[in-house]
Amino acid sequence: MSGSNELYETDYDAWARRQIELLSKGRFSDLDVAHLVEELEDMGRGERNELESRLTILLAHLLKWEYQYDQLADRWKDFKGDSWRSTIIEQRDRIAKRLGKSPGLRAHLAALTAEAYTDAIGLASKETGLPIERFPQGCPYSLEQILSDHFFPGKHG
Repeated sequence: MSGSNELYETDYDAWARRQIELLSKGRFSDLDVAHLVEELEDMGRGERNELESRLTILLAHLLKWEYQYDQLADRWKDFKGDSWRSTIIEQRDRIAKRLGKSPGLRAHLAALTAEAYTDAIGLASKETGLPIERFPQGCPYSLEQILSDHFFPGKHG
């Protein structure tokens, strides 16, 4: 095992600092290229996974807002969906920040939304008790609606 490989396995922080030092000095032949590639791939995957997770939560709450709001409002006259609204606002803010920090993620937004929607209908079904068939099989909201601070589906938005 080379020194760089050993350092990667035993002290990741020291390995990363060493790679930064080598890069800044232009010592490219001394870099641990295999692990650098692996780390960069993981970083991209991690950012996409975070975005997909936030989209799943956002979409599930939009679905709950649209498909369960009336049921709860009829049961509890004081129900206004404040916690759902807070979650929707928070997820939109976090998504906007992530896209601001990593604008390249926008290229993956449509595909990630489609993947997230599948998980979102399962989550919404579990949280509401409504059958999964109650929700549209394809995402009923445009990307513009999903990310808009002003969009809340149904008549309660």
